[in-house]
Amino acid sequence: MPNPSTDVIQGTLDMLILKTLSLEPMHGFGVSRRIEEHTRGVFRVNPGSLLLAFQRLERDGMLDAEWRQSDNNRRAKFYSLTRKGRRQLERETTTWALRVSAIARLLEA
Repeated sequence: MPNPSTDVIQGTLDMLILKTLSLEPMHGFGVSRRIEEHTRGVFRVNPGSLLLAFQRLERDGMLDAEWRQSDNNRRAKFYSLTRKGRRQLERETTTWALRVSAIARLLEA
């Protein structure tokens, strides 16, 4: 069986970030690590893509950010969801479920 791509599917990174941050506020490396762990290594997030997504989501009012000390005593930017971000996560989750079920039906045909 061929190795699956570890790149995040285009258009899903925002949803993965929002879902991860819905669990608890965290810094970028923590978000990246959690996505990789929860997908059992299927998805790995490019640090540059992650940074651009954080900037876009913060600019669009989906995330709040503050500088804090990380567990290893380094200064890191911690992100958390805003109300707008939670609503966006709900919309994206619903849309994703519809798309997945449509693709599954097509594959079963």
